[in-house]
Amino acid sequence: MKTPAALLLATPLLWAAAPAPTITPAELSATVKTISSDAYQGRAPGTEGEKKTIDYLVGRFRALGLQPGGPGGQWTQAVPMIHNIAGTPSTLKVEVGGASLPIATGSDIAPATTRATDRVAIENAPMVFVGYGVSAPERGWDDFKGVDLHGKVAVFLVNDPDFEAQPGEPAAGKFGGKAMTYYGRWTYKYEEAARQGAIGALLIHEDGPAGYGWNVAGNTVGGTYALPPAPGAPTPVALQAWISHGFATKLFAKAGLDLAQLKVKARSADFRPVPLDGARFSIDMPVQSTRIESHNVLAKIPGKAHPDESILYGAHWDAYGVGAPDAQGRTIRPGANDDGLGVAGVLALAKAFKAGPQPDRTIVFGLWTAEERGLLGSEYYAQNPVYPLAKTVGALTIDILQTAGPARDVVLIGAGQDSLEKDLAEAAAKQGRTVTPDAKPERGLFYRADHFSLAKRGVPTLLLMGAGGGADLVKGGREAGDKWVSDYTAHCYHQTCDTWSADWDLRGAAQDVTLFYTIGRRLADSREWPVWNTGSEFAAIRGKTASERR
Repeated sequence: MKTPAALLLATPLLWAAAPAPTITPAELSATVKTISSDAYQGRAPGTEGEKKTIDYLVGRFRALGLQPGGPGGQWTQAVPMIHNIAGTPSTLKVEVGGASLPIATGSDIAPATTRATDRVAIENAPMVFVGYGVSAPERGWDDFKGVDLHGKVAVFLVNDPDFEAQPGEPAAGKFGGKAMTYYGRWTYKYEEAARQGAIGALLIHEDGPAGYGWNVAGNTVGGTYALPPAPGAPTPVALQAWISHGFATKLFAKAGLDLAQLKVKARSADFRPVPLDGARFSIDMPVQSTRIESHNVLAKIPGKAHPDESILYGAHWDAYGVGAPDAQGRTIRPGANDDGLGVAGVLALAKAFKAGPQPDRTIVFGLWTAEERGLLGSEYYAQNPVYPLAKTVGALTIDILQTAGPARDVVLIGAGQDSLEKDLAEAAAKQGRTVTPDAKPERGLFYRADHFSLAKRGVPTLLLMGAGGGADLVKGGREAGDKWVSDYTAHCYHQTCDTWSADWDLRGAAQDVTLFYTIGRRLADSREWPVWNTGSEFAAIRGKTASERR
């Protein structure tokens, strides 16, 4: 089992004070004000907004005196992507027993594809309910039981088998309880459908298990982005789509099944796929598919003693670009906090490290593309690392910081994973602060930011994410922190109103960025190698490369 968060975050160990830099709210604010302005057009990959963003970021790193950190001594790493925009289907039909069941794009289904194709055509494909669609032999769990899904459309539940399990049910505690694992993520479901040979995958949306409403799941603005399949990887399913819970309930009822009862059965390791008798799915949908090239930005400060060992700081530069006008007629989704503020934090860290003594280990600063499209930039880097992952000491990522002032604590996403959490607690104690675990681990935020691309390859990670739970604010306490999170996520997350504001109080954000400096500085001048906790799903992966670290 994972080490309990309470033990991890107990009495901090004392270690020598590292000189803290002056990271100011003003410098963070100035960066965000620039890159979230209309001139950057919402920083969507493959657009003029990207070009302007890349030029700005490279210019900032160069002006700070850093070295290019990309492949071949370049400032950037090219990231090839497939960009698809799904058109209106000429055919979209679900038949059960020969009778059509009304289905509409937008309200019932959000169809998409990540294949490089100009058309998705599925005709009269049988439909099979696969429960949570989990294949996890290390947990004694297999929802597929060898059933052949070739040519079929698989229907999945979102989240893990134990998310709604009651005490005493077979699934209870098998997947961390309320805390989501990667098996619960929608990305995993689509990947597993492809591995199982399905032609399509439909994911039943529910607010609680998904962690967000249909307005997010059903939003297809901007289309899909994907990396070309890696050599040897399965071809993605022809169709991936969310379907509403209301439509799914009607579909199952027409097939003589009770979705609520099947959800209970799916919480047992004995579950077997259930054919939706007489149900057939058809779609003929045009796709505007283009190949684009986006870019990660990489800069470095070489280590003087162990330059082959690196500490990686990261944030994503992309946002949602231009979309449909809102009620005020605004079309640009500027991503000021998500993740302009993270970018500002990484640039502030680069400035701080450059101003200090040269580190023993190399410090790398990665600003990733296409996080909002599925962590694609960081995933491409992890597939094609410039710095060996076995000798990457840790990956420290910033994705959203709170803008409501100084706090008595810092919120930790994914408590119980690795020893960097103890470093965070120790650094926070030096600021007179404590660490509070993520209030809603069921949302799976640990699996939804760029550090995860490194984590699943064994690199120990740490994530700062202000939306992970309300901080204990100096002004207003936890109640005020929770209000900030709920207001931001409900109204401005991924929306046109995620804009820079002169009213932001970034003192707390500056505190958090300083924590990352303190941790990184200590690791950069030490021989320590952070480790995954016993029971973490990533410990065994890291263990395979232990001989490469001394």
